[in-house]
Amino acid sequence: MADARRIALPVGTNTPSRIWTRWDVVQVWTRGIQVVLSLLIFTILVALAGGVAKTFYELRLLWTAPLAEALRQVIVDALILLALVEVFKTTLTYLSEGRVKVTFIVDTILVVMLTEVIAQWFQAAATSQWVLLAGILSLLAVIRVLAVTFSPTTPQPAEDQPEEVHLGV
Repeated sequence: MADARRIALPVGTNTPSRIWTRWDVVQVWTRGIQVVLSLLIFTILVALAGGVAKTFYELRLLWTAPLAEALRQVIVDALILLALVEVFKTTLTYLSEGRVKVTFIVDTILVVMLTEVIAQWFQAAATSQWVLLAGILSLLAVIRVLAVTFSPTTPQPAEDQPEEVHLGV
């Protein structure tokens, strides 16, 4: 059996309990998340700039390819960039509020699904694919409405105070 003697440490020695009281684990975690998300934000900004440059480059198709193909490519590129903007908004919201808003995630998925709808439209998709896309989009719309309706940040009017009416003047 091991001898259970205590070893006397000199005064001022950093024991594990003293280290953890000096470095709060939550603060280390929070700072780590901030650093990683800052790198993600920088990556998203570079990707957005590259995507815009690629979209401008795709404009050459207006003179070299059929008009429908050129416009389809520009539309799909623009929708993908909008999805990236939604991811950017989600990341910034997490950094500022410390939580992710479901509406931002659903908006991102809706933009991606809209891109898929546009791609299927130009490819003359089968009816079963249209039904599947319609079902997914309907479900996402319901989730979006529920997320807004039951959002914890949505202010509820007090029962004893009348709601304000704003006239467009």
